[in-house]
Amino acid sequence: MTLPIFTASDDPGPSFAELLRRVRPVETLPPGGVALDISHATTVVAVRYADGVLMAGDRRATSGNLISHRTMEKVFPADRHSGVAIAGAAGPAMEMVKLFQLQLEHYEKVEGVQLSLEGKANQLATMVRGHLPAAMQGFAVVPLFAGFDLRRGQGRLFQYDVTGGRYEEADHASTGSGSLHAGTVVKLGFRDGMAEEEVVDLALHALWQAADADSATGGPDLIRGIFPVVATITREGFTRVDDAEVRSRFEALLGRLTAQQTGGTETGLAT
Repeated sequence: MTLPIFTASDDPGPSFAELLRRVRPVETLPPGGVALDISHATTVVAVRYADGVLMAGDRRATSGNLISHRTMEKVFPADRHSGVAIAGAAGPAMEMVKLFQLQLEHYEKVEGVQLSLEGKANQLATMVRGHLPAAMQGFAVVPLFAGFDLRRGQGRLFQYDVTGGRYEEADHASTGSGSLHAGTVVKLGFRDGMAEEEVVDLALHALWQAADADSATGGPDLIRGIFPVVATITREGFTRVDDAEVRSRFEALLGRLTAQQTGGTETGLAT
């Protein structure tokens, strides 16, 4: 079998589905092509701070150009001292999270101790690598992993690619369709040794800006009471930030952004 050669005008680009459409007869493909109308999770971020690490994710899932879910959760505890955030094909991502949680629980029951944070990150990398055949067909899952390393006494975070590549980031990471915008906000606002309140505000601002630029990322829904999932992981363990506090901080953020746009203050217009 010889490799196909394409002209510049007929290049399928990085899309596996487009490649199949060009090298396979149309009659061998299912109606509508190989891409199914599946839900995709979008933007998640992780940021290290003084007491550990924070993870946050928006709540929107999309199917093509449609909003399929408004309340999807993308940030989960992996065990007591670690968490995983998902982006990509929603169904496989949820399955991967559940299996990952089960594997960590099984290891702790058998060995009597938690797997090291490094070991947890490596285990998730193996799972992502095993999912590569599905990723090549458009069902990619690209998670973030973070936790508090009890041996080192600090928060750590890891980023992945679809091949299972595992990369530890020093300060922050993001993934998903709005990751470019969210990551830029975090990069500009991050400083070493931030307090929890500061890093929560930074993550919420990052998700807000991602939602403003990326249609697949959901912003806060004040009418329905839907807000991003925010969780902290410290020596005390995985803790989800209460929705009431997230709402309060988002309202304060919107006040500041409104003041910037109007030239006024958070409580009213400048005179």
